[in-house]
Amino acid sequence: MRKTIKMSLIAASVLALTACNQEAKKEQQAEVKLETEAQQQAYGIGASVGNFLNQDLADKKALGVELDEALLKRGFEDALAGNAKLDDEKIREVLTALDQSIRTKQQEKAKVESEKSKAEGEKYLAENAKKEGVTVTESGLQYEVITEGEGEKPVATDVVKVHYKGTLLDGTEFDSSYSRNEPTTFPLNRVIPGWTEGLQLMPVGSKYKFTIPSELAYGERDLGKIPANSTLVFEVELLEIQSDDKAVPAE
Repeated sequence: MRKTIKMSLIAASVLALTACNQEAKKEQQAEVKLETEAQQQAYGIGASVGNFLNQDLADKKALGVELDEALLKRGFEDALAGNAKLDDEKIREVLTALDQSIRTKQQEKAKVESEKSKAEGEKYLAENAKKEGVTVTESGLQYEVITEGEGEKPVATDVVKVHYKGTLLDGTEFDSSYSRNEPTTFPLNRVIPGWTEGLQLMPVGSKYKFTIPSELAYGERDLGKIPANSTLVFEVELLEIQSDDKAVPAE
């Protein structure tokens, strides 16, 4: 888990330092001096950890875990005074339990979201398959011809150059060579199955729209921008087929 017990302790300390009353905060802010590099470094460390803490607490709250900020502050103050109510062993025990609880809640949330994404994808695919101009292959890949080129079609061992845009079903763009203003070149046998199959249908000069079921995309993997079990939509232009000797065998 990315957030370690050590970071949790640091985060709690920073929260305690910043959980002062409003009057004290205003006075402290007025006295802040960032004139020297050493001052800026010290402040930067505090700000960096503070930003981490804000996100960490927000993430926990989203999972249904809300920590008592007053107790966080009290724990910090007691430890500074050498009067902590929990010894080091107990602190490690309770924070380990907290981390385990967070992992469990994350897994449960991921499972619910994955199942929801799968169901939404299946519904979308069923409706999209009925649209005029949409062809469904035996594997379940759906495609529409936007522009039909007149060049050759690639085979799986070819290296191809393409322009593309990828979106989730809600239209959220997760990747685009257009945005980078630079086409992408890759071996056709080293991409997701939906691409490997789909691009072999395209003559050079074509532009197709692919709707790719999750099992032909990234499956149950959660890639951040692409949640697990996501059905993906791509607009792809096949610009060029390069020579076979540039192809890389599939792993």
